[in-house]
Amino acid sequence: MESEKGKEPKISVRNAAFSYDGVHPVWENVNLDIPEGECFCLLGPNGCGKTTLFNCISGAFPLSRGQVVINGRDVKEYSVSQLARILGIVYQEHSAPFPYTSLEVVRMGRTPYLGVLGTPSDQDTEHAYGIMRELGISHLAEKSYTRISGGERQLVLIARTMCQEPEIILFDEPTSHLDFKNQAMVLRTVKKLSARGITIVMTSHFPNHVWNIGTSVAMMNYEGMVAAGAVEQVMTEENLTETYGVPVRIHRAVSGGRETCFCDPDLG
Repeated sequence: MESEKGKEPKISVRNAAFSYDGVHPVWENVNLDIPEGECFCLLGPNGCGKTTLFNCISGAFPLSRGQVVINGRDVKEYSVSQLARILGIVYQEHSAPFPYTSLEVVRMGRTPYLGVLGTPSDQDTEHAYGIMRELGISHLAEKSYTRISGGERQLVLIARTMCQEPEIILFDEPTSHLDFKNQAMVLRTVKKLSARGITIVMTSHFPNHVWNIGTSVAMMNYEGMVAAGAVEQVMTEENLTETYGVPVRIHRAVSGGRETCFCDPDLG
């Protein structure tokens, strides 16, 4: 997958390999270029290494070989605070150790901008509340984070990440365990962030989400990378079948002059 000609990719994964034991690679020879402002989706079955690749891009896991480059600089060269000002992460699950209010959780996103003994200012609180208002969740500000729904918690975590003011946001299966309505709420928010020019990397179990919000996609299976590139080129029945190991059919429907694609397993 290559970025636009002559344009430096926002994220580049070059000749990458990863192994937990130093002997048996989870995957190898991974090459990806993700341009600025893309909504990049990573698909694949459980256990194929999607989350491992996600953690390597974030700098949490060291590669066995190759490199991850962000803004033209190896991810290993950034300090934790430097990277936190560029890259935010929304994990699929999070449990607060104390019953913080949702506003306090969102305000934690200002941590990269505080000194070692620094405390959030009134301006930090106003900034956090403004983001909650922008996302339509200001009514949750004083509610305990531990007592709101799963979908609301995900939106609070997205707001916290936005509080970092990152250029890139990584989402690790952000709709897992959510019902249909809450999935839609989270996907709508991710789409809005992408429209604002934030570069998005999102792992998902659901191929149909790629047609909803993605501009580019990569597919992995247990053998490694299957395909990567623009959604309209990569999301084919052949690639989906190879990725998931079951026959997949793609369906197309037109409503209001707009074509919608979706897929399901061919059960015969």
